[in-house]
Amino acid sequence: MKKIKFFLLGTIITGFISCKNSAKTYTDITEATGNGVLYFGGDILTMEGTSPKYAEAVWVKDHTLAYVGTLSEAKKLAKGAQEVDLKGKTLMPSFIDPHSHYINSLSLANQVNVFPAPIGPGKDVPSILQTMQKYRDDKKIPKGVIIQAYGYDDTVMPNGRLLNRDDLDQAFPDNPIIVGHISMHGAVLNSLALKQFNITSDTKTPPGGVIVRKPGTQEPYGLIMETAYLPIFANLPKPTPSEEIEWSKQGQKLYAEAGITTAHDGATRIDDIDVMERVAKANANMIDIIAYPFITDLDAILAKYPKEGWGKYNNRLKIGGVKITIDGSPQGKTASFTTPYLTGGPGGEKDWKGELTFPEPMIHQMVKRVYAMNVPLNLHANGDNAIDAFLRAHEDAAAGDLSKDRHVTVMHSQFIRKDQLEKYAKYKLTPSFYSLHTFYFADAHIKNRGMAQASYISPMKDAFALGLKPTNHTDFVVLPLDQMMVLWSAVNRISRSGVEVGPDQRVSPYQGLQAMTIYPAIQYMEQDSKGSLEKGKLADLVILDQNPLKVEPLKIKDIKVLQTLKEGKVIYCKDCTTKS
Repeated sequence: MKKIKFFLLGTIITGFISCKNSAKTYTDITEATGNGVLYFGGDILTMEGTSPKYAEAVWVKDHTLAYVGTLSEAKKLAKGAQEVDLKGKTLMPSFIDPHSHYINSLSLANQVNVFPAPIGPGKDVPSILQTMQKYRDDKKIPKGVIIQAYGYDDTVMPNGRLLNRDDLDQAFPDNPIIVGHISMHGAVLNSLALKQFNITSDTKTPPGGVIVRKPGTQEPYGLIMETAYLPIFANLPKPTPSEEIEWSKQGQKLYAEAGITTAHDGATRIDDIDVMERVAKANANMIDIIAYPFITDLDAILAKYPKEGWGKYNNRLKIGGVKITIDGSPQGKTASFTTPYLTGGPGGEKDWKGELTFPEPMIHQMVKRVYAMNVPLNLHANGDNAIDAFLRAHEDAAAGDLSKDRHVTVMHSQFIRKDQLEKYAKYKLTPSFYSLHTFYFADAHIKNRGMAQASYISPMKDAFALGLKPTNHTDFVVLPLDQMMVLWSAVNRISRSGVEVGPDQRVSPYQGLQAMTIYPAIQYMEQDSKGSLEKGKLADLVILDQNPLKVEPLKIKDIKVLQTLKEGKVIYCKDCTTKS
């Protein structure tokens, strides 16, 4: 599995790509100009229908797919087009991101990766501290300047030895430190950071929040989560106006590298939309971005960005709907369940079931408001109690017509019960699953929730059987943008330690690809222009070195993205060199 890599876009947008081979292969063409480009000579997977279909050729012209079908007919229609031999590689629709946190990608190049293996060096507390100290020294960060890290996974720390305030104080006496929890629902702060955000022993833990206290005292011990973390998250450092475009290019390159041409931003704040809007006005976006304002910022966002302008792209940016979060993360032990965690709460709480982010009556009012706006709703719910709470809110808000398609996507839906999944089908609710948990966090889920409940996380096979069109996401930056690993986890469902996690919920590679292409297009109501290879759709394409439908399932994660095209223009090429 690859580590997250950061590359400056440099001249990949404005320059041209010169390639090593003289013959016209996929590396020779950067954009479909003139009479376009004709692709052939490989597996061209169209993603149309419920079973795999292939075309012999695809003709790309004027940003769209001008023809998809036989090579002989394509050559008749595409006279004068540049011809590209795929040399046995696989071409298919590019991936559509059902859920991530795009805005956070802008700052990753200026943060420290402390993920555990296989995607980072953070195997224990000493390695996290050493990695961050090296970053401070290499970057020559002055005293008083905040240092941020991401990917701290307390579920894999050896012997239960967790990172705390005192560790950070000793290693970093002169800098505020924020080490982001892998759930992205919290962080560990040192004393200088706690002081900066005004969190003291007198700070009361808000409803739906977690402030872990030093044993035997009321002093905050570093870990802050959920509603207690929201004010910190909202005030993390943002790029300056002079940095916004370059940081945005760096972030979008990460998506392009993964074969993604449409990115999602869940829980968008007013300041974040302002950044996205300025970058869009500068015409600097290389991929499409769909923002979902967080419910707590909705009034401020509507005042500046009226609903009438939502739902349509402006320089590759659109506001897609509203996001409501109603519980936390299962790996952070803040997801809300109907039964207690077997290992207690994040601060050692007994009989801990997690908590809803907002009181249930407030959730009902939030859902009613979004339904009345008649815009799509993204709803975050992980634990079965959170899912119950939303279903009750839906039944309240939609009492007149429970089965009307309101374009509701329930993000994660990880620990959904079978009876709840059946209600999704009845009420036309789309689950966006998170099958990566079957690898990265399943061992912790088995410990915290038991094997039976852990085995039913992200039950994609049952969702397909009920006629649902589930999507599957990374929740980036919680986990890396690695679409082949997303597919691998849905097809294999094997944990870090090699445990099979609900093998009865494995899906076929084709079903897994549907959850990453055509079904996210349906989730965004963009199926007329994206998600499959059909005449008239946008030429959003990805070229892979192998066909995911033809390799051994356990080798899917090793497939490489060779090239990504947005509307016929190459925005990432693995085997090409850039030149000014």
